[in-house]
Formats: sequence, C-alpha cells, structure tokens
Amino acid sequence: MNRSRDVSIAIVDYGLGNLRSVKSGLERADATVAVVDDPGALSTADGVVLPGVGAFAEGMDNAGPYRDAIREVVETGTPLFGICLGMQMLLTGSEESTHAGQGDVEGLDLVPGQNRRFSTEMTVPHMGWNTLSVEREHPLLEGVDGEYAYFVHSYYADPDDDGAAVATTEYGERFASVVSDDSGQVFGTQFHPEKSGETGLRILRNFVELADPTR
Repeated sequence: MNRSRDVSIAIVDYGLGNLRSVKSGLERADATVAVVDDPGALSTADGVVLPGVGAFAEGMDNAGPYRDAIREVVETGTPLFGICLGMQMLLTGSEESTHAGQGDVEGLDLVPGQNRRFSTEMTVPHMGWNTLSVEREHPLLEGVDGEYAYFVHSYYADPDDDGAAVATTEYGERFASVVSDDSGQVFGTQFHPEKSGETGLRILRNFVELADPTR
C-alpha cells in the first residue's frame, strides 16, 4: 500500500520493554519509530506500542507516569498495541501480584479481566512456538490464522468478556493469545510478534496499516 505520509509509531520506554527488537520489527514494517520516555510524546504518534518483559507489579509501577497519557491516547482513538507483559497490563489485574505477596495491583483496565497463572500440571513458563487460532475478525490478524508465534510467559489473559479474545492458543487449556477492547483500537498479543518470523512481521505490518491516518 502506498501511503501519502509516514506512519509514526511511539514505543513506550518504561524500563522493561524489549525495545531494540520491537523497534527493528516495526521499521521492517515500514513505520517511522521513536522510543519515547516522555509521556507527552505519545500524543503526536499515529500508533503507540506498550512492550514489556518481566513482572506485572513492576511493570505497572514503572508505567505509572504514563497512565494518564495512555488513557488520552485511547480516548483520541489512536491504536494502542500491548506486547507480552504490555498486553497483560491492558487488563484489570493479575494473579501474579497476589502470588508474589504484593497484594492487588491495578492494571490499566482497558480490557476488563485478570491474568491467570498456568496450571501446575504444565511446565511454566510456556516458552517456544505455538499456534494461533483466530476467533473473530480484527485488522491486526488479517491474513493470519493457524500460524505459529513465539511465546514466553507464565500468566495468561482471562478477559471478563469472551468476545475480547481475538485469537486463542492451546497450552494445557485454551487461553486468549490476542485480546482487544470493544472499539478494536486497544489490543495486545501475549506472544512476541518481533520474534515470530514472517507471521509476526505480518502482524506488525497490519498494526502500521491500522495506525495509518490516511486509511
């Protein structure tokens, strides 16, 4: 697709993201990418990525200064893409905080629900390649179904609304591997698209197309 202007993507740098590979993947998807550590810089982007690797409580603590800016992004209809921990942070809370003795930790609550720990019968973390089963249409997954993606996680999203699960994956039980809010503008992947080969690149390209204000 020929665009009349560059699509600008801001990656939120709150200290826990896999920034270099995410930036590289988005650049391969033909976006103009900036890693930002200023909440005010999010308002000028066509799309925002919330990456993340690590614990839920630490992620929410580090991302605290960005809460208001992220909500403003959502209110203006700018696409917000959470990756791995970033996806989990879109939800209301996580059992991880309770399991670690940290009490209740408030997520962004943009996709109502909780993050659950995998059954003790399963090897944790769930690590490696696994398949995606698309449950409903969403621009992020256009041209993707039954493909493999790369996962590394011990907790998974359990949205309050079953319809928030755009794609699911099987690991002992079926869990939501891609989620979205009702608007379709806030979404996340539990897997790492930047580490998922051509399938991941297709997803990143779909995100850039979705963020293109000329579409």
